[in-house]
Amino acid sequence: MKVSRFPFSANPRAQTLRETDGMVRLVCEAGSGRVLGVHLLGARASDLVAEGALAVQLGATADDLAWTTHAHPTLPEAMLEAALGFRGAAIHAQS
Repeated sequence: MKVSRFPFSANPRAQTLRETDGMVRLVCEAGSGRVLGVHLLGARASDLVAEGALAVQLGATADDLAWTTHAHPTLPEAMLEAALGFRGAAIHAQS
């Protein structure tokens, strides 16, 4: 199992909304990247539930999510960033 996290504090839309507390956490199979679960914490996390549920139901991988187009700036970009983080490639990663 491999866990990838992305904080709302690094998401441009969360920053403009001043709702930066929270995060997306993807729980994936280490080898295949298949999404086993999604944890969403923070204000407006409900905006991301459908994408996470669909990923689990369809057996999608972190790469599948990463290759899905996400508009900018939006909160769902946090899901994209967490998926990119599975490969260590998050665009707005904070150190």
